[in-house]
Amino acid sequence: MTSTQARHTRRAVLQSAIDAGARCATADPDLFFRADGEPQITWQARRAEAIRVCNGCPVRAACQELALRNGDGNHRVDDMVRGGLSGTELAAARTAQANRLTAAVDADRDTEGRLLDDLVIELRTEAGLNPDGRRNGGRLRQTEARTEQDLRIRALAASIRQIRTARRARAGWEVAA
Repeated sequence: MTSTQARHTRRAVLQSAIDAGARCATADPDLFFRADGEPQITWQARRAEAIRVCNGCPVRAACQELALRNGDGNHRVDDMVRGGLSGTELAAARTAQANRLTAAVDADRDTEGRLLDDLVIELRTEAGLNPDGRRNGGRLRQTEARTEQDLRIRALAASIRQIRTARRARAGWEVAA
């Protein structure tokens, strides 16, 4: 299934849920939309009533998601209520979701951050190991094992320090005072 097919399938599921259980199905449809030229004071009273209807609706979340998927709402015009939100609130929610999605995608692309996390885990694991218990042999072999472990720990720490320094420099951080 393609992403387009999945979006259309989800849209149909949402619409079916709304059709089957929305409280607004028995309300006047004009309650949820501002009439052309309607005074703000009149619309505010109707909008409050529409939001009260939405607040107790069992499919409010589905209605809100469908409204966001459809691009309902406008930052400059308060002319509707869907899913318990006014048109301006829907527009703000859509913007906030877009920002959260962008941040999530950016975090997914942060391979350097994942590498840093992996290196820190590897360093902690290596530092917690007992080099004397790894190898059988005399004192010379134990000294070599400790030396090897020390070199691995130093290399990991240097890699972590290098990545952190580069990330801080890109973010505009100076050396801590």
